[in-house]
Amino acid sequence: MNWQSDIIKNLTWSDTIINKEAKQKVADKIADKVKDGDVLGVGSGSTVYMALFAIAKKIKAEQLNIKAIPTSIEISIACSNLGIPLTSMFENRPDWLFDGADEVDPNKSLIKGRGGALFKEKLLISSSPVNYIIVDDTKLVNKLGSNFPIPIEVFPGALLHVEEQLKELGADSLSLRPAKGKDGPVITENGNLLLDARFYEVADDLELKIKSITGVIESGLFIKYNVEILVA
Repeated sequence: MNWQSDIIKNLTWSDTIINKEAKQKVADKIADKVKDGDVLGVGSGSTVYMALFAIAKKIKAEQLNIKAIPTSIEISIACSNLGIPLTSMFENRPDWLFDGADEVDPNKSLIKGRGGALFKEKLLISSSPVNYIIVDDTKLVNKLGSNFPIPIEVFPGALLHVEEQLKELGADSLSLRPAKGKDGPVITENGNLLLDARFYEVADDLELKIKSITGVIESGLFIKYNVEILVA
């Protein structure tokens, strides 16, 4: 027996999608790459969301058998709504992944994590042999940290210890990210807190230094990963 859910059926993206026409072109490029039997890692963000619709249309038209490993609850619900079968890292490894980013520098290093799904996004990017990062040109920067802070997922009980250690690493400012739709802070997909950290300089070893702090689950720095950038 299937659920008769109006909630799932009426799901829409949680914010206004800007630069929609350009993002649709990139979404269509991602759908063109889908072939029968693929296991897709599906990241987060509005362009990813739009790509899912293009992929669902192709699946239906060509009767493709694919599976998706989503990085967030929101994307999981979207896949279910569109009839895209879900799988997990317990069962499958992604053949390739598509995801968004908040910033991309000339070396293809990234800042990600405004959606709070940075841990699973990094897990899937690390596990996938091919990774497409889809962005519009507003996300291209000469220097990481130009427009956005670095999101850092923190175990709640370690919050003050992590704050102290990040200051020692040279963080210029730190803030606990507040939620918009609830009282209190943002809670990540894993039930943790998010700190947004500003660093004047983002050195190549900063990602590893942040990750080495006890209590840090993951950071939104993606430095020197195997990614191909597709710009809307």
